[in-house]
Amino acid sequence: MTTNWDKLRPVLFESIGTTIYMVVITLVVGGLIGLVVGTLVYATRKGGILQNTAAYTVLNILVNIVRPIPFIILLAALGPVTLAVVGRTIGTEAAIFVMIIASSFAIARIVEQNLVTVDPGVIEAARAMGAGPLRIIVTLLIPEALGPLILGYTFVLIGIVDMSAMAGTIGGGGLGDFAIVYGYQRFNWQVTLVATLVIILLVQASQFFGNWLARKALRR
Repeated sequence: MTTNWDKLRPVLFESIGTTIYMVVITLVVGGLIGLVVGTLVYATRKGGILQNTAAYTVLNILVNIVRPIPFIILLAALGPVTLAVVGRTIGTEAAIFVMIIASSFAIARIVEQNLVTVDPGVIEAARAMGAGPLRIIVTLLIPEALGPLILGYTFVLIGIVDMSAMAGTIGGGGLGDFAIVYGYQRFNWQVTLVATLVIILLVQASQFFGNWLARKALRR
């Protein structure tokens, strides 16, 4: 089967742009939400600087429920919520909404796990000097765990790229949609292969940048 790349090339470039847009929005919004939720899970645990058993239990259970759900199932399960918030259940915006929810809880667990590694003695010293919880979190906890946090975010970023590809199943746009509509559904394996290779390149670039950034943070 002959592929008309003169016609498909603009569509491919548009799909790459859409994928990058979806990934960036999801990483920024989901990253911020995940950072807040993960920090709260850490801080409200037993012995934490904001110890609160009820809050910890609710947040921990919520993370445990949402995080393991496969993204393709989450797309369907959150259909009514997506419709209420976005106004539709298909398209780029609908996909981004579900991607943000999925990434937020994945990041929350990674944030909590990395904050746990911070030496408790350093935190106790800061508390003894009169530092409040917010100051400890902003000026001590997060900076101390910055390198591992960057690696964790890089891991999730690769997952977000994967989610953006799966979003093609609901017409979410991007490379996944391009591969399905112009490749799989038309039995054009060349198109599918090209879309797959571009996704691999995006993942490799993300991993390289994340590793470089983490090394910079660890050397500070």
